[in-house]
Amino acid sequence: MAKRVRSTEKGEPAIELVDYASLEDEVPWSAAPFVPESASLGVLRDAVESCRGCPLYARATHGVLGVGPARARVMLIGEQPGDREDVEGLPFVGPAGRVLDEALEEAEIDRDEVFVTNAVKHFKWEPRGKRRIHQKPRAREVEACRPWLEAELARVRPRALVALGATAAQALLGRAFRVTKDRGRVIASPHAPIVLATHHPSVVLRAPDAASRAARRAELVADLRVIAAHLGEPSRKSREGDRIRAREP
Repeated sequence: MAKRVRSTEKGEPAIELVDYASLEDEVPWSAAPFVPESASLGVLRDAVESCRGCPLYARATHGVLGVGPARARVMLIGEQPGDREDVEGLPFVGPAGRVLDEALEEAEIDRDEVFVTNAVKHFKWEPRGKRRIHQKPRAREVEACRPWLEAELARVRPRALVALGATAAQALLGRAFRVTKDRGRVIASPHAPIVLATHHPSVVLRAPDAASRAARRAELVADLRVIAAHLGEPSRKSREGDRIRAREP
């Protein structure tokens, strides 16, 4: 039975929360029973709202499946929804999403042609005053959510797959993988022809000073440019220029 705990901070009213630990013996520790077989992305998106595969559902507003074209050539995988994503039910719509949008634009990858998702579909958080603060998901929670990610990969079948941050990279490439050591390199993987890991955009936001933020952002953009180069397609700006020239007399 779900146990509720009262979280308090000096000067703030108590908040009643479901205790994740109290649900550990009540969940199957796998999303597999909740993932419809051979379903479209739309059906999967509806089904994830009912997932009870691990305790993280208990504090979440929404289960958040990925969004983007059903046959996107590029899939980006982050860690988990954040506060804004949990409220809206969409991935990468908060501050980290804005950093990602800017990095994709600078790398000349069309955001509208990318499928974005997360390794974990529910927001894991703890209260701090009136704010909901991100908690890193445990390996067991990431593994429980794997059937959703596998279903997305099977439907989209991207040519290029980018893991954003350590949680996503280790979910795809094994727990021994280190983003700090191997980011920006194309890695052999059964998941897609082109697989690469890079920083999660939140790393840019958490950097301690302007110089560090600029450096992390530049690394993120450089790694995304590796993907663009391997895809071998004209950039969006080039395509727009071609269309303009084609209309000229």
